[in-house]
Amino acid sequence: MSTQPLILVADDEPRITKLVSIALSEEGFRVVTANGGEDALVKAEEVRPDVVLLDIVMPDLDGIEVMRQLRERRPVPVILLTAKGSTADKAKGLDLGADDYVAKPFHPDELAARVRAVIRRTSGATPGQGIVAFDDVEIDLERRMVARGGELVPLSRTEWLLLQHLAANAGKVVLHTELLTKVWGPEYRDDLQYLRVWVSRVRRKLGAKPGEPGRIKTFQGIGYLLDVDSDGTSSAGASLGSENGAARDADALAQTEPSTASAMG
Repeated sequence: MSTQPLILVADDEPRITKLVSIALSEEGFRVVTANGGEDALVKAEEVRPDVVLLDIVMPDLDGIEVMRQLRERRPVPVILLTAKGSTADKAKGLDLGADDYVAKPFHPDELAARVRAVIRRTSGATPGQGIVAFDDVEIDLERRMVARGGELVPLSRTEWLLLQHLAANAGKVVLHTELLTKVWGPEYRDDLQYLRVWVSRVRRKLGAKPGEPGRIKTFQGIGYLLDVDSDGTSSAGASLGSENGAARDADALAQTEPSTASAMG
């Protein structure tokens, strides 16, 4: 049985599915194609793909609805494909858990690189190490689940991997470069603005108010720390003012520049 990653490609344009299938096959991936949203859901149940590539605009079910239904069944990584340039569409897709976003027209080599990056950060997670708890939040590193107030918190793959790395090192400052390398890969180790956007998203999922750092403390120019021991106020070594400012800046980026987050997944 082949151990190569299996990619499901869903697009109602045969020339697109053919192009993507050829490009990914040449890179060593196994590829299954679907000609629409309904077909994608059926194929996803049949073949259990490692990554799903979804066109947003399809006549029966659009890609965002297909992704929503996939998320209800299992946390398969999703890359959205679309010719639409609307930042609102990008933001909606990312908020629903898309791991990356590629605009048409795209170069086949770029698409293959995006798929490899998603697979790398999905399979490269460190093993779970128990439960990390604070306030009304429980992070189960073994089962890869997060609960807040007794309710499961929906996280994208990227959000989970970022939180997992912080939680596995709870109480310790994790360097910017380490987070970027562990979650996205070494080629992204200097993309601090990108990291701030995703940290802001995770903060909100953990219950932080807009513009506030919550339990994920900012150490300016150094990294981030998941504070599980204090009463939730600012921790030593990081100025409260600078933390709040950084958190507000990241919130603004996440809301006004969703294309930043979509650039790399």
